[in-house]
Amino acid sequence: MELYRSHVLICGGTGCTSSGSNDIEEKFKKELEKHDLTKEVKIVKTGCFGLCEAGPIVIVYPEGAFYSHIKLEDVERITEEHLLKGRIVKDLLYKEAVEEDTIKSLNEVEFYKKQRRVALRNCGVINPENIDEYIAMDGYRALGKVLTEMTPEDVIKEVEASGLRGRGGGGFPTGLKWKFAYGSKDDQKYVACNADEGDPGAFMDRSVLEGDPHAVIEAMAIAGYAIGADQGYIYVRAEYPIAVKRLEIAINQAKEYGLLGKDIFGTGFNFDLEVRLGAGAFVCGEETALLQSIEGKRGMPRPRPPFPAVKGLWGKPTLLNNVETYANIPQIILNGAEWFASIGTEKSKGTKVFALGGKINNTGLVEIPMGTTLREVIYEIGGGIPNGKKFKAVQTGGPSGGCITADHLDTPIDYDNLIALGSMMGSGGMIVMDEDNCMVDIARFFLDFTVDESCGKCTPCREGTKRMLEILEKITDGRGEPGDIEKLENLAHTIKSASLCGLGQTAPNPVLSTLQYFRDEYEAHIYEKRCPAGACKSLLQYIITDACKGCTLCAKACPVGCISGEVKKVHAIDQDKCIKCGACMEKCPFNAIIKK
Repeated sequence: MELYRSHVLICGGTGCTSSGSNDIEEKFKKELEKHDLTKEVKIVKTGCFGLCEAGPIVIVYPEGAFYSHIKLEDVERITEEHLLKGRIVKDLLYKEAVEEDTIKSLNEVEFYKKQRRVALRNCGVINPENIDEYIAMDGYRALGKVLTEMTPEDVIKEVEASGLRGRGGGGFPTGLKWKFAYGSKDDQKYVACNADEGDPGAFMDRSVLEGDPHAVIEAMAIAGYAIGADQGYIYVRAEYPIAVKRLEIAINQAKEYGLLGKDIFGTGFNFDLEVRLGAGAFVCGEETALLQSIEGKRGMPRPRPPFPAVKGLWGKPTLLNNVETYANIPQIILNGAEWFASIGTEKSKGTKVFALGGKINNTGLVEIPMGTTLREVIYEIGGGIPNGKKFKAVQTGGPSGGCITADHLDTPIDYDNLIALGSMMGSGGMIVMDEDNCMVDIARFFLDFTVDESCGKCTPCREGTKRMLEILEKITDGRGEPGDIEKLENLAHTIKSASLCGLGQTAPNPVLSTLQYFRDEYEAHIYEKRCPAGACKSLLQYIITDACKGCTLCAKACPVGCISGEVKKVHAIDQDKCIKCGACMEKCPFNAIIKK
């Protein structure tokens, strides 16, 4: 075994990869060879560190130097100064990781202070393509414990006692679901994993699979033992190539080590896993549609009951959980149900992973104890709203969720509180909006998404969401009429109550929540033909005020020649010709152009 004096951890998640972390890795290898450091310094390509805004990220241990926004030309300096001479390159460190002469550890940075990593505990820590590194972090110990020390009933009781609830959106008690699958008697059972993460702005499951795939594999084997299944399927969207590649590598490694396949740990327990690729259909996040797709059929939901635990894949009892739910299982087995239940709130135990995006300074992946407030997430972990803008709302639960306003920022995050506010936990997307976002347009955006993603099987969803979208488009185009709000509400309640699956039943949520908290914006669009946020182009006007000095820069910038006026005199915009591009406002050096 080789020992190294330094380890260079490079983020290999999708975000940093798209920013060039692969090239940075290759550059480090060349620099280490050039300075004859390959036997002293080891490069480790990890999963996501979480703070995507700071990528590409490189962390050098043992010092814990947190380098952010690394460029190719920075690699030579880090190698020569830090790795060769032992001098940390402070001007390349993440801005909050250095204070005068003190280098802060990762856990001292505001973004990480209030996080508690359980599902993400190995992401950004180990090389996900090396099973030995997972084993070094107690990997597969939980599976060994289950197979040699516990009965299936013991495992299910432990999961029940932990209070773990499904992290895919529904929040159903995980132990109870396992109990149902265990109680279904049949000659064949299956375990399935939902990695079909389709919410706009959501990348929680992707990051777990990219950074710690063995945690999901181990958990599925434990689930197989608990319910009496010997075959599992991981259904992952094909748009996640890094996750798919690392999953396949991890499955092959587990088979080589005898941790998947026949007679695992010499106990007579058999369990195998296969990856199934989804084609990007949002509806396949619904459990019955997902199972249909695994079978090779068109992904469309079917009526329930019977539930998958009774009649799932090929008519056999099937246990289905999502990636994050499974990622918690090995830690629950190793540390005990009481340990997990001690985290979080009375009805929502443990932690929750969120993908924090939108109008927020620290975009990225966060894992917080249940009960953490929205204010803590947005202003402490997220670093607040950019450019001094005012917070307006946060959308949780994606197209299935709703918008939460500033009045509810001190709400502790858990399943029941979010539902009470007209939103939901969902899989964990959290999109922050500021004063420049139009809430009617936000509702239109999410309805446009669900209309495209509806499978068309049931009439309320297929037709009803289209009618809702038509009304929203009419309102944002300035053609709204009295009675449109009432039509939206009637349609929304009908679709919620009559749709076949969760996609249709939750599709109206963004409309209902924005109507609940921002009804005045709908009314301004309809009755005043005005968008208060200045976001809907059809209702927007650029006006040149008396502050105009007649410099003519606006007229030169206008792509359609709709601005007229003499030099050193106030100019005017022909509203019939204006295409609302805003080029004039950007060019004006006197702030003489406003939009209203």
